[in-house]
Amino acid sequence: MWIRALKAARVAAGVSQDGLAEKINWSASTIAAIETGRRKPTFKFAEEADVALDTGGLLTELLDRAERQRTPAWFIAWRKIESEATRLRTFQPTVIPGLLQTEEYARAIITAGNLHTLAKAEELVRIRMDRQELLTRDNPPECIFILDETTLSRPVGDHAILDRQLQHLQEVVEMPNVRIHILPTEVGAHVGLGGGFVFADLPDVDPAAYLENVAKGQVADDEETIQFLSRKWDRLLGDAASTSASLRIIAKYRLTP
Repeated sequence: MWIRALKAARVAAGVSQDGLAEKINWSASTIAAIETGRRKPTFKFAEEADVALDTGGLLTELLDRAERQRTPAWFIAWRKIESEATRLRTFQPTVIPGLLQTEEYARAIITAGNLHTLAKAEELVRIRMDRQELLTRDNPPECIFILDETTLSRPVGDHAILDRQLQHLQEVVEMPNVRIHILPTEVGAHVGLGGGFVFADLPDVDPAAYLENVAKGQVADDEETIQFLSRKWDRLLGDAASTSASLRIIAKYRLTP
């Protein structure tokens, strides 16, 4: 339905795919992929298309409704923030972050304990995989990850799944917008043991943060929380290994060279 709405708005405005690409500074190939369902639209794309096609916010509203139907309610606010961020800084002390997970690693986490039906689990896996498109989209955000070294040894799924996940980390760090730092186990106690969090730097507004707990996530944008997490981030990054040293640590846990 959203794709049909986009095409109808574009045709009504007398704008071709190439013309829309020029108006919103996205590639024509990306627009073609979105209109054929090969690529998922982002909120940023919907907002810019709304302005270019003078739809009065219709495309953004329809996309928001679609996301509300398939995304856990508590995650909707962060999903929009994440899609608009110019930089994301993620710390994770227990598992590989969702934006870096392979499909089979994500499935192993989501199905652990059989808390979801098979259909619901597969939908959550698809949502997680869809989110990763922001890493390769046009004008992707800068993404910096700090992972506790213990995340590299936990056999999520099984050792083969973990090994393929570690291989994926080695590959994704080659992307120009991605950096991965490993926090060595030898650091011992550190300020991030209480849980993971993500910073989102946003254009023209103050940063926001996403905090994880065992039940659901929470978005925070108050100054006190942001400043406290910023101090945590600085200390974690100071204790973490460099990118090159982190790659050597990851390689140490690989089953295959």
